[in-house]
Amino acid sequence: MSVKLRMTRIGRHKDPFYRIVAADSRFARDGRFIEQVGTFDPAKGVEAAVIDEALALKWLGLGAQPSDTVRTILSKKGIIAKFAESKKPASKEGK
Repeated sequence: MSVKLRMTRIGRHKDPFYRIVAADSRFARDGRFIEQVGTFDPAKGVEAAVIDEALALKWLGLGAQPSDTVRTILSKKGIIAKFAESKKPASKEGK
């Protein structure tokens, strides 16, 4: 099963609003998903996106691949940097 972090549209006609979800890549864009990670309103911009940081880091740690748009949102929120920092091996201070 290939899990992706992607957006599903839930807004009205000409008024988009998106959920950021962890979903199996085989399911439809607006279909089933595993867990909701956050929300994004393009009218308010990336700064107003609401992301559950712990859930996003959990799914990234489990190998979920973010879509291009979700990767941009996570980068601007600083979550990608935290994930990269957590992946670095601990430095050896004794040597």
